[in-house]
Amino acid sequence: MKLLVINPGSTSTKVSLFEDEQVLFEENVFHDAPELLRYPTVNDQMPFRKALILSLMDSHGYPVSGVDCFVGRGGSAYSQREGVTLIDERLYQDTVNAVGGSDHPAKLGVMLAYELGLEYGKPAYTLDPTNVDELSDLARLTGIRYLYRTAQFHVLNQKAVARKHARSLGKTYETCNFIVAHIDGGITVNAHLRGRMVDGNVGAGGDGPYTPTRIGSVPILPLMDYIDAHSTDDVRRMCSRSGGFVSMFGTADGDEIHRRVLAGDRKARLVWDGMVYQIGKMIGEMAAVLCGEVDGILLTGGYMRFPDLIETLRKMCGWIAPISVYPGEMEQEALARAVYEARIGRREIHTYAGKPVWEGFEGLDL
Repeated sequence: MKLLVINPGSTSTKVSLFEDEQVLFEENVFHDAPELLRYPTVNDQMPFRKALILSLMDSHGYPVSGVDCFVGRGGSAYSQREGVTLIDERLYQDTVNAVGGSDHPAKLGVMLAYELGLEYGKPAYTLDPTNVDELSDLARLTGIRYLYRTAQFHVLNQKAVARKHARSLGKTYETCNFIVAHIDGGITVNAHLRGRMVDGNVGAGGDGPYTPTRIGSVPILPLMDYIDAHSTDDVRRMCSRSGGFVSMFGTADGDEIHRRVLAGDRKARLVWDGMVYQIGKMIGEMAAVLCGEVDGILLTGGYMRFPDLIETLRKMCGWIAPISVYPGEMEQEALARAVYEARIGRREIHTYAGKPVWEGFEGLDL
């Protein structure tokens, strides 16, 4: 069984071809912000990303017609539960329309998988999209009536890393408490309470640490002044595409900014250290959510290639719990394995419900 795994991110497109559980090829193509900002919306990136996928398949000598199923990272539809989900017309349309409120590039995985599946007459699936909702009720509340915090995280990689680490401890994910920090073009830090992601920052929504492409948390009143001088569209783009390093340096290339840090650039040093500081602070918040009962702090994502970042977080947070590092991501392998197991009957395949997992505080005027 050949599975084509498609994983669009805020600064990259990852493409892998698996035969059963064996990878045949894997490519990770970096996209700097100016390249993607040529497209007014995330949906407008579809032809560019599709052409890249077809080119990679061709360069490795594999015809797309030989693929048995397409697997895409997902998000932006109504919130979902964890696990493998069939991509049907309803899930596709809700993803296109971003009915869940987040317009993250991960949505393109579902859209590309579905369109390629239609074109070649093959099924398409997704796993643990960014909008898996397991939040505690306390994490949902804001100080504005009828306005709630939503679930938008790096669910796929975080859960894959947490499950692997639990196995290394001789335990199951469902019996452990972890803080997992996914650190790359986007950054999310979450509290995992016995197998559920009960709290964390909505990175693409202007929450938590700033990142190579995102603004992070900004005080509301100064942000309103900024909007008055610019526009709401400007700020929406900065939440997930043109904030952070892009706003300050014109690039989302972390290697370039880190080179400037090592070369003694004071601005680069301050901005870099500020990002790491805010990540450490977020880890501390999640420790409080877990009441200090933390079995491990797991650092993952592409930025684990920077030893100084890891060492700073060890100094800031190592007193909370043991810190383990999982470089890169486990998303491609997790997507392929779960769908393969589902296709041979070892896992359940969910159907998209077409409505949010959580629909409000029943009986309460909140």
